[in-house]
Amino acid sequence: DAVATACEMKKKDVVKALASIAEIATAEVKKSGVFTLPGLCRIKTRKKPATKAGKKEIFGKVCVVKAKPARTIVKAFPVAALKKEF
Repeated sequence: DAVATACEMKKKDVVKALASIAEIATAEVKKSGVFTLPGLCRIKTRKKPATKAGKKEIFGKVCVVKAKPARTIVKAFPVAALKKEF
């Protein structure tokens, strides 16, 4: 609603535009691993390595930890200009 009123557009058109941006961002992150929305944020992927099964001491208690496979994590980082606002 806020974007639609600020740009003097119909809500339906704004929703369609945002959906297409999300679609493009998803494709770009899958392809190259990085996507930047200028003035807003940067979306990156990172490989998280596999973990071995075993026993770990957590807060003084010994816990059995299951093995987990390696996976890709998606993170969003705010642009420097946005950080300076706060």
